[in-house]
Amino acid sequence: MILVSQLGIQFGKRVLFQDVNLKFTPGNCYGIIGANGAGKSTFLKMLSGEIEYSKGNVGMGPGERMSVLSQNHSQYNDCSVLSTVLMGHAKLWNVMNERDSVYAKGDFTEEDGLRASELEEQFADMDGWDAESTAANLLSGLGVKEELHQKLMSELEGKDKVKVLLAQALFGKPDNLLLDEPTNDLDLDTVNWLENYLANFDNTVLVVSHDRHFLDSICTHIVDIDYNKIELFPGNYTYWYESSQLALRQQMSQNQKAEERKKELQDFIARFSANASKSRQTTSRKKMIEKLNIEEIKPSTRKYPAIIFTPEREPGNQILDVKGLSKTLNGSLLFKNLNFSIQKDDKIAFLSKDTRAMTELFSILKGHEQPDSGTFVWGQTILKANLPLEYDHLFENNLTLAEWLGQYSEDTTELYLRGFLGKMLFSGEEIYKKTNVLSGGEKVRCMIARMMIRNANVMLLDNPTNHLDLESIQAFNNTLIKFKGNILMSSHDQKFIQTICNRIIEIGPRGMIDKQMDYDEYINDESLLEQRKKLYIN
Repeated sequence: MILVSQLGIQFGKRVLFQDVNLKFTPGNCYGIIGANGAGKSTFLKMLSGEIEYSKGNVGMGPGERMSVLSQNHSQYNDCSVLSTVLMGHAKLWNVMNERDSVYAKGDFTEEDGLRASELEEQFADMDGWDAESTAANLLSGLGVKEELHQKLMSELEGKDKVKVLLAQALFGKPDNLLLDEPTNDLDLDTVNWLENYLANFDNTVLVVSHDRHFLDSICTHIVDIDYNKIELFPGNYTYWYESSQLALRQQMSQNQKAEERKKELQDFIARFSANASKSRQTTSRKKMIEKLNIEEIKPSTRKYPAIIFTPEREPGNQILDVKGLSKTLNGSLLFKNLNFSIQKDDKIAFLSKDTRAMTELFSILKGHEQPDSGTFVWGQTILKANLPLEYDHLFENNLTLAEWLGQYSEDTTELYLRGFLGKMLFSGEEIYKKTNVLSGGEKVRCMIARMMIRNANVMLLDNPTNHLDLESIQAFNNTLIKFKGNILMSSHDQKFIQTICNRIIEIGPRGMIDKQMDYDEYINDESLLEQRKKLYIN
């Protein structure tokens, strides 16, 4: 349990939030949302004690332990992987070290014997005998191979370090668990494992995430930072988002009668309450969410970008033909003998356990890389727009946003460019901001503006939601659902894939699987499990 009383914080004259009174209880998972800069990560750091608050108090139940997902990926470079996980339970780790030191003494005294007895009792009470096997199971569940468990953290790749730090946070089943962007850099299989783990976690969880599927799968409540306040709403992210949009539409509809508004809200709540009884919530009891309150529904102050893709022309019958495509990178075979053709209205999600495979495939299809073998042919009517995985090099200049976007437009007048930048929430004097000082999210919004100018009928998107906030992701998602063209996409955002794509192509060193179905059907099709495994067998 975490109890927050009269909490507030400000930086200079800027008040992030104030007079926050909340109680976070066991068996629930709280998703923290808010616009960029609203203070989501700051709130978590205040709860953990990393940041001092201006006023108020934060407390836990007697004897409770808090665990926080570390954001410093280099902090444990000199430690072994297994030791790093064990350090997540600081009290147990200290007991283990002192216990080992006592037994290692050459002149073992009677006093040492008494102390060793005390330590043994504490060690047993904290399940110390099972600690290493529990830590190893967490690592394996998160996809960290057993041969890595005794290596130093400095020897691991970045994505494996992230998994180890996540295992550290989960280790010892803390009473209160704080997770800031836990799905970053995780593959889809690992995200699913984490969702299932948290679904059976019966203590208190607070999480900041931009992954809507993750929030929908695990959250019993949403903690919304808005209006310089922090408020608690029952339900998951989709319930919060749709209720907020409904409230906004009703607020804008001046002529709608009060009775009609109330009926619309009641119907909405009834629908979500019914769905809640069928959905997975973050509790082993899988309980229904609490009764939803009409009075709690109100519009958000957030701004959503206006992402609009208008193809210059419809694609013809020939979109793309791929024959016998293979690629090796740094001695690793990424995929071989890919054969597929894209038809009208195909929106394809490309999957692989090796994320490099999708990036290399897209680079080949864009003409930036050469395959080891095979050919591909784009149709004559195709005009492509792309959002690559790496684009920082495009912003290594001293151009203004208007000048930068003008590089990709036939019409370079400021009024024309301002229209596209304004749609991506760059207003007024912001169009004169220099590109070399942009944040990750601002760069992606610039890349989307570049895509809009293209008027393309085919999109190539390599992890398009990276660095975007929830508002931009939602707007991007809604637009791509309606897009009248073809999409080739790789993404870690399951909701993005599920709601947009109607075809799945999974690629690996041993071939490919090509199915005309949505993502949920694909991953839950038991008849495909063995076939999928064989894609990656050495």
